[in-house]
Amino acid sequence: MFDAEKVKNDIVKWIRDWFQENGKGCKAVIGISGGKDSSVVAALCAEALGKENVIGVLMPRGEQFDIDVSHALCKHLGIESVVMNVAQACDGIEAEMLKQFGDISVQTKTNIPPRIRMTTLYAVCQTVGGRVANTCNLSEDYVGYNTIFGDNAGDFSPLSRLTVQEVKAVGRALGLPSMFVDKVPIDGLQGKTDEDNLGFTYEVLDKYIRTGVCEDPDAKEKIDRKHQMNLFKLRPMPTFEYEGEIHE
Repeated sequence: MFDAEKVKNDIVKWIRDWFQENGKGCKAVIGISGGKDSSVVAALCAEALGKENVIGVLMPRGEQFDIDVSHALCKHLGIESVVMNVAQACDGIEAEMLKQFGDISVQTKTNIPPRIRMTTLYAVCQTVGGRVANTCNLSEDYVGYNTIFGDNAGDFSPLSRLTVQEVKAVGRALGLPSMFVDKVPIDGLQGKTDEDNLGFTYEVLDKYIRTGVCEDPDAKEKIDRKHQMNLFKLRPMPTFEYEGEIHE
């Protein structure tokens, strides 16, 4: 029932309208990992704004074994790209954490790079006069498979209401080669796939999100638990409501 061509066209129009109101003349700045989400967002922005108004930022931590896929995407789309190696920044923070606290948890080590990468994207953005594209999708957001103030940040988000299967369908509607749409995502830390880390497949998750049906009770329990634990990531920051007047 998902009309990928229509949704693709709707997103392209939405991006154009958003930039007209919030960044007329600005460039879209996108962190390029070589995975489906950043590939689809880059392609959508190139179609919406013109390839000359899109900048892909490649942010390896030292040597990245699959960075050739990111370079290939930028070349395929004809967009400008820059490489910003985040190794020294990540290593520096880890060294200071060890010095101050004596140990670093796996979760802490996992979340440092995406937060450094988002800082890097905003540095590039302010330098070139741009707006940062968020590349999260609904499936990952639903179970909190992102880093708050890391990869879940950005100025505009084209895919955050689409499941993984829907993102892939939009990618195919854009004419992206399979190497960009179907690349298996790896966590970059332990060599595990995203689905290995989650404990269920995106196909199962996507069906549950859209229909409420999950035949596997263990997977359903994991999905529900992750969703409840990570609801805070999906909501605006709680704000104390002071009743003083605000003059506009």
